[in-house]
Amino acid sequence: MKYRMTTLLFIFQTLQLSVAAQQIPDANFKYKVTHPVYAKAKGPVIILDEAHLNFHTLGGRYSTFGNILENDGYVLKPGKEKFTETSLLNTQILVIANPVGDTGEWKLPTRPAFTNDEVTAVEKWVNSGGRLFIIADHMPCAGAAANLAAAFGFNFINGFAFRKNDGPEMFSKKLKNLADNVITNGRNANEKIDSIQLFTGSAFLPPPEATVITNLDDGYVIELASKAWEFNETTPKLSGRHFVNGAMLQYGTGRVVVFGEAAMFSAQLAGPDKIPMGMNQASAAQNPQLLLNIIHWLDGKL
Repeated sequence: MKYRMTTLLFIFQTLQLSVAAQQIPDANFKYKVTHPVYAKAKGPVIILDEAHLNFHTLGGRYSTFGNILENDGYVLKPGKEKFTETSLLNTQILVIANPVGDTGEWKLPTRPAFTNDEVTAVEKWVNSGGRLFIIADHMPCAGAAANLAAAFGFNFINGFAFRKNDGPEMFSKKLKNLADNVITNGRNANEKIDSIQLFTGSAFLPPPEATVITNLDDGYVIELASKAWEFNETTPKLSGRHFVNGAMLQYGTGRVVVFGEAAMFSAQLAGPDKIPMGMNQASAAQNPQLLLNIIHWLDGKL
């Protein structure tokens, strides 16, 4: 879901097609995992939630996400059940990418994707050792995931986080918007992350005990549209200062990673011109390793 108005927004508005129809997986993109953590299919099971109208699925826009982790030895499975104590019992790592609360238009009010009982079940599961990766993009996905994220102290802003100046959304240690921590450093020098790219997402305030991975600044504006991709002079705006879009948290005996952007972990082709978007862009060359490092930290390998 992505790029600022001068780049990809025309795709959504001029053709008047659905967002879903404009983004397809890039079947030609391949990423080689040089040193897999596990032998093929011998690693833990990773469940990618597909029970909440998720925009990204293993058979769709997150096929590359699944392929990379499978090449690292993990077993990827779609999650077709709502969250309960029983459904989570044998889950080792749970990934939730862009859940949606309903199939209607993407406009306010945003309906939560998760019931209160589901939030309670997931919170208890993580507290007891579960590993959770929440990826919630711009409105309405951020709003749809807000109640689940809030259970761990993350407060999502249900809007669009835009870089004020057009151009790639680069996050790097040199620019000081990519932090130096266990995830960005990896297990060795070959896994160290110095620069990644994002593609227009959301923003949130993390709990004080969380470790920030990527942060926004005054160069970002968060636009609070009442309908997705519709902006005008009356659209409320917030400065990106003090907000973040990537963080990790030790919670009880479990672990949580939260990101406010989803395309960065995909390889897609957008619009009629099939513009590369995600890990298939040269400027996002380290995004696949970031994904691996996140899963390794959740898995306890970092």
